[in-house]
Amino acid sequence: MLTRRLIITALAAALALPAAAHHGWRWTDGGQFELTGIVTEANLGNPHGVLTVDADGESWTAEVGQPWRNQNAGLTDEMLAPGAEVTLLGERHADPEQLLMKAEVVVIGGTEYVLYPDRV
Repeated sequence: MLTRRLIITALAAALALPAAAHHGWRWTDGGQFELTGIVTEANLGNPHGVLTVDADGESWTAEVGQPWRNQNAGLTDEMLAPGAEVTLLGERHADPEQLLMKAEVVVIGGTEYVLYPDRV
């Protein structure tokens, strides 16, 4: 019984590692980064929204907030739909080869939508 419990615990921990490594802020560089471009794809569900943004011919992936966080900031799914021009302020991946960032603020049409007020 103990062996079975250890195996189940080890499997659960192994499955949780990729999620723990990806979510949160530990994978970012800790600096401030700005990205402006056109949304080409938007997946706005849980655990957080993900945008693909064309910025000067480069395809960036940008994490935005969870649906409740986007809503609290005043963002709607329609505002983040493909074709929208956005400026994203936040932190980029610690590896500069990764075209990945986590947005703290989304700017659309000159209006700022603050996703993480405690971080700006």
